[in-house]
Amino acid sequence: MTSPDKQPGAPDPSSEPTYADRVYRSSMGIAGGVILLAVGLWMGGDAVLRGEGRTPWVAAALLVLAVPLVVAFTFRPAVYANADRLRIRNPFRTIELPWGTVATVRATYSTEAVTQDGTKYQLWAVPVSLRERKKAVRAGGAEPGGAQRTLGELRDLAEGGEHRPSAQGEPRVRWAYEILAPVGAGLAALAVLLVTG
Repeated sequence: MTSPDKQPGAPDPSSEPTYADRVYRSSMGIAGGVILLAVGLWMGGDAVLRGEGRTPWVAAALLVLAVPLVVAFTFRPAVYANADRLRIRNPFRTIELPWGTVATVRATYSTEAVTQDGTKYQLWAVPVSLRERKKAVRAGGAEPGGAQRTLGELRDLAEGGEHRPSAQGEPRVRWAYEILAPVGAGLAALAVLLVTG
């Protein structure tokens, strides 16, 4: 027995498969983050454990300040894209853009999503190398090679979701308080230690 609004033999939209987000990250950024954290924790940990006088306190404040910053700029940046929306996770903000609001995704000196009203959001997780940019300019203004495939995939998703009802809405921006709070605490602690030193 079929429901009154469904034609026999027509595909059931509720049975269409849904796919997980495509995730784009910078592997070089993550590798750099691992190295920075390893060196910073080794040196900072040594200063906390073996330092004398105020050194352990200053080292602890620097670690509270520096570790979230390293995480923010290396591990945190990511771009998540599915049929309905683009979610951009940058060092200090997460931006969610339904595809209906996106005018274009492009790469110039950085990769960015531009909304219908002209607002630009950088995609930190899809870097543009200066060398690739120079080669693209010499080749007549084409986009940098390293970002072409990613941009192609994002544009395909944007085109497919442009008029889809589930891909409409307003952009949403959320600050990364999980990064900003410890950075602020570390900065305040360091300032107090330096002023009272």
